[in-house]
Amino acid sequence: MSASSYLVRGDDASLVAQEVRALLADVVGDRDRSLVVEEIGGGPGDDINVGAVVDACLTPPFLIDQRVVVVREAGRLLTADVPRLVEVVNDPLPSTVLILVGGGGAVPAALVKAITAAGKVIDVSVNRPGDRKAWLHEHLRHAPVKLEPQAAQLLGQHVGEDLGRVEGLLGALAAAYGPGARISVADLEPYLGEAGTVARYEITDAIDRGDAAAALGVLHRMTEAGGLSAVEVLFSLHRHYANMLALDGATISSGEEAAQQLSVSSAFVGKKALEQSRRLGSARIGHAIELLADADLDVKGASGLPPELVVEILVARLSRQTRQRASTSRR
Repeated sequence: MSASSYLVRGDDASLVAQEVRALLADVVGDRDRSLVVEEIGGGPGDDINVGAVVDACLTPPFLIDQRVVVVREAGRLLTADVPRLVEVVNDPLPSTVLILVGGGGAVPAALVKAITAAGKVIDVSVNRPGDRKAWLHEHLRHAPVKLEPQAAQLLGQHVGEDLGRVEGLLGALAAAYGPGARISVADLEPYLGEAGTVARYEITDAIDRGDAAAALGVLHRMTEAGGLSAVEVLFSLHRHYANMLALDGATISSGEEAAQQLSVSSAFVGKKALEQSRRLGSARIGHAIELLADADLDVKGASGLPPELVVEILVARLSRQTRQRASTSRR
């Protein structure tokens, strides 16, 4: 049964747009969308006329049995306008469905609370690795084709953080092989295209393992598909080693304590930094900081090398010192 009001929000505009399309298809059904749906707002420069939203929600549909009011960029709503919308959410017309689409800032908390109580909040945020994995699993489960486990794994690895590409890929596979087809790795590979960008932690994870080849592969995806500059990559690497340096020699025994020391909210991040700090030791952490400082100067022109090459050399050196430490520990 559909709700009378929805809020669709997330941190990836393409995923929010996909979710809104799917929601509209479900709510509108086989009705004529041009007669049913009324859109208000849309572009970053458009003002949201709250009076128009309220009037649309409280006006009975004409010649049809339902009206769907879609408000784009709902984060641009003013707190002063919220009470009028909350009244509409709490006492809707049976024939009207209100859909607020996140964007343009944070949706006022009072409106989120009202929709949570009387309607439905659909959050497609994928800023954490677990969120992305769950999103992909859910969408593959309802996909028009069925990917074999290895093909699903390859798809996830290939698109990385660019989950907005998944819908188009699945549509292309359905068009090529037919709805319900079982897709193998060999079936999938011709449709993958360029690899998507990946999360920044993947490069530090690969360096921490001493896997130079994997770290360089991640670096290329970050700078090519992700569009990160050499300076931005250096910033991420510096922050990673600065965390280790801050924990070096500290009498800390848990991820929670490490997180507090680093002023970060995640105990998992704190635990990783603490473990790697102890794994490397003071001398190697100090050497890594020196390598980062030299690379920073080289990126700014000290060596005359292209910035991309400077960062590649840095990543290889950081990975090597981790690998050397691991080899020494096994002896």
